[in-house]
Amino acid sequence: MKRREFLGAAAISLAAGVAAQEGAVAGVAVDGEDIVLKSDGLNPPGIRTAGIRMVPVMAGKYKVWTKRIGRGAVKVLLLHGGPGFSHEYLEAMESFLPEAGVEMYYYDQLGVNNSDQPDDPSLWTLPRYVEEVEEVRRGLGLDHFVLYGHSWGGMLAIDYALKYQSHLRGLVISNMTAGVQAYAKHTDVLRRMLPPDKQVELAALEARADYDSPAYQSLMLDELYPRMVCRLKPWPEPVSRALRHANQTIYNLMQGKSELLFTGNLKDWERWDRLHEIKVKTLTMGATYDEMDPADMRRMASLIPDARAAICPDGSHLSLWDDQVVYFRHLLSFLATV
Repeated sequence: MKRREFLGAAAISLAAGVAAQEGAVAGVAVDGEDIVLKSDGLNPPGIRTAGIRMVPVMAGKYKVWTKRIGRGAVKVLLLHGGPGFSHEYLEAMESFLPEAGVEMYYYDQLGVNNSDQPDDPSLWTLPRYVEEVEEVRRGLGLDHFVLYGHSWGGMLAIDYALKYQSHLRGLVISNMTAGVQAYAKHTDVLRRMLPPDKQVELAALEARADYDSPAYQSLMLDELYPRMVCRLKPWPEPVSRALRHANQTIYNLMQGKSELLFTGNLKDWERWDRLHEIKVKTLTMGATYDEMDPADMRRMASLIPDARAAICPDGSHLSLWDDQVVYFRHLLSFLATV
């Protein structure tokens, strides 16, 4: 067959294939991969995308990146921490959830990594992010799903559940307390993780609010983070990658410049008195060396009507990495019940 004849035949075949796809039901899968059948302006029609979908938010003004991995009756949407970090440090999930028959969805929140990153400080608020999660849920066609939130993602998951829990079949609040005041109280314990001379140095820097200084950054990154954030040496590559891709503007505006002091617009967040309103089956997760008090995880579980707590004895804030076997044993056991 001559080249021109081959190209003509290929074009006819492709056109027929596209026409057949457009007549099919939206959302079909081939070899386990999503196919976008009709153009939505964000994803190419008729193309396998390895589970990746760009989902419009804020009435289509922006788009956020999502990725499905695995197939299963239980579907889990993952909310990463920060604020301003990315899904990347959650990549440990891939080694456990799909093998257990759980369908998992990564999602980079607006302003982060693979999603649009508008320069608009008014966007970085908890209520707007709650509405964004709801838009992502609708865009992915999820209903009766499990919402997992880690750290800041746990705050977001709590507020989403308080407003939209009719869509949930389960909730996981991982390494996050239910109020900033409880966290502030626990920071005294965190400071005492440091050697005495480093505690004195930290106190002097905090007294001057010298959070941008190399000395303060060194205390955080070299001394405290290896004790309370991730106890593995070296840190897993996905964790380091997530730190490199962090949007510090969002973090500073919502959390503040210090890991140990909330000065951003989340500083008054308190939900202890509303936990009883969460009626869906819930798992709270914490760890012995976490920057969140593990006692708070137990207290939260006692206040949510259908909840249980799981504490990782050797883990820290990223116990999904540094106490991995225990962490995923608890998580998978919970997901099997929903």
